[in-house]
Amino acid sequence: MKAGAKIGLVLGSHADVPYGSGSCEFEKVYTCLLKPFVSNLYKYPRIQSALHYSGVLLHWVERSHPELFMLIEDMVARKQVEILGGGFYEPALPVIPLQDKIGQIELQTTYLRKQFGKRPLGCWIPAFAWEQNMVSPLAACGMGFTFLSERQFVLAGAGDPPLYPCICEDQGKLITVFPVLKSLEASLAEKNISAVLEDFYNRRPENEEVLISVFPEKLFADPSESPEFTWGRFFEELSLCDDFVETVGPGRTFKNLKGLKKLVFPDSAGTEVSPRRFITEHPEANEIYSKMIFTNLLINQLRGDKSRKLSAREESWKAQGISLFGMSGERGLHNHTLRNAAYSSLLGAEKITRENGKFIPSLVPYDINMDGEAEWLFQDVKINCYVQSPGGGIFELDYLPKTWNYLGTSGGRFAFADCLLPAGANGEGEDPSGEARLCSRECYELYELDKVHRKLHLVLHRSPSLPFGYVEIEKMFIIKNETVSVGYSLVNRGEQPESFRFTTRMDFALPCEGEAFSRFFACKTGTSDTQITEPLLQNADGLKIQDLRNEVQIMLTASKSFDGRLAPVHVSDDATGVRLYQAICVMPFFPVSLNPGESWEVEFTLKFSN
Repeated sequence: MKAGAKIGLVLGSHADVPYGSGSCEFEKVYTCLLKPFVSNLYKYPRIQSALHYSGVLLHWVERSHPELFMLIEDMVARKQVEILGGGFYEPALPVIPLQDKIGQIELQTTYLRKQFGKRPLGCWIPAFAWEQNMVSPLAACGMGFTFLSERQFVLAGAGDPPLYPCICEDQGKLITVFPVLKSLEASLAEKNISAVLEDFYNRRPENEEVLISVFPEKLFADPSESPEFTWGRFFEELSLCDDFVETVGPGRTFKNLKGLKKLVFPDSAGTEVSPRRFITEHPEANEIYSKMIFTNLLINQLRGDKSRKLSAREESWKAQGISLFGMSGERGLHNHTLRNAAYSSLLGAEKITRENGKFIPSLVPYDINMDGEAEWLFQDVKINCYVQSPGGGIFELDYLPKTWNYLGTSGGRFAFADCLLPAGANGEGEDPSGEARLCSRECYELYELDKVHRKLHLVLHRSPSLPFGYVEIEKMFIIKNETVSVGYSLVNRGEQPESFRFTTRMDFALPCEGEAFSRFFACKTGTSDTQITEPLLQNADGLKIQDLRNEVQIMLTASKSFDGRLAPVHVSDDATGVRLYQAICVMPFFPVSLNPGESWEVEFTLKFSN
């Protein structure tokens, strides 16, 4: 072993559970990481550590396992542990408004100060999602240091691996940045810590001071070992490495650091999780982000009621978690529970901005999804309905009494997505034969906008190169009294007869699938409603959907009888292969035959009640 100064090691523990997760997810993180780490660390008072747990997770631990809080409080009091700050809801910091960056960090800081008696000196950046302009708000919140990954250090021009902290500047504000060696964390999952640290010590440059950080989540272990035993062995081995490793607290250390190199870190788009790129690549993430920005605009317009404004802003923070803007699958965007919780908080914030008894229903063109084109926003007392030109459909349908977006699905789906099918087709799949006209992929044009009567009239012109391309479609949207009305007029503008099957797809984001959560009934005038147990329905006038979780009934009726198909929508989690529920797809079918110049009409109504 080389002789020389000891390695300075910041040993940390980081965990978060996204807002909206179930209790089983909290218990899993507590059992597998928090309890084993904290309880074993407590037995080794000479080992220094830094802890970062999101406010959501800490608040749950406070209520469910107060004994763990007592251990942390004791270690903070004896200066063994430093608590790191950050955003309370583990936010995607680069993409949230400036006042929300500061607000979330201050909320976490206040919570930690009240619980542990000390204000944090440094903070954690969720998923290392970084932009240089974050330095100023972090410094404004009193954060003196933070952590970024070794890859970000390497791309900024540091050594490989980086062996010492640096400083970062923006607008004259400075922050110290510690390198987190992910490669060392990966080695800890394959080897004992004593072997990993000894090897690292022998490979370090001679006579060069080393100060690094690790926040291990997975350790080398026998499959039969419990997390308690594995972490106990980890701390025992670490305690035996004190002749060449010294664990240090980052807060006490950064105050004494001198002569640090200044680095400019690249935005995380090319390194770690990039919320901006994720939003661009995932339509459902963009919809939540757009709703967040729009809600922030509504909050900023509040005047004269600071308490209501703060309440609305704090409610909106719950929808800003990095899990929705940086990962897919069970712990991210494709988890419908997390997505629905985000929409619920944003709608709750929107409700707070509406002054009781003074809200005026409206229809306004506004580029809410920031694609350069205006959408049309119906805002009623109990319903929001947002309509877009691509596909001519509804992409957000909010029932405000329950703060629920019934179109908060995955994959950019929307309601009233029209399709002209060959006779006998059932609408399954993506039409690989090319025999259907998928109007959801075309752009409808504005024909008339009546703001006074709140009517929106769109038209899809003929497109002869497509199947059934001489058929022109007009759609009329009207929203009033908790009811959405969509009227269709299909006209044959060609010189030959056209026969096809018309359908319009609606994907309703219900809370869960299964009869315990939702029920479906076929409705026919003059007969009793019949509960649907099969995916197909025939000769119905309407469909009744009972959302048992929200205690809401949705009644879909049509002016003509129809056959239909119901099918749950799932996506696969690439990491686990688990199929994740998203929505229920409703497709009514109508046979249509049109001679040249002839038209066919149908009108749908969606009525909400609770």
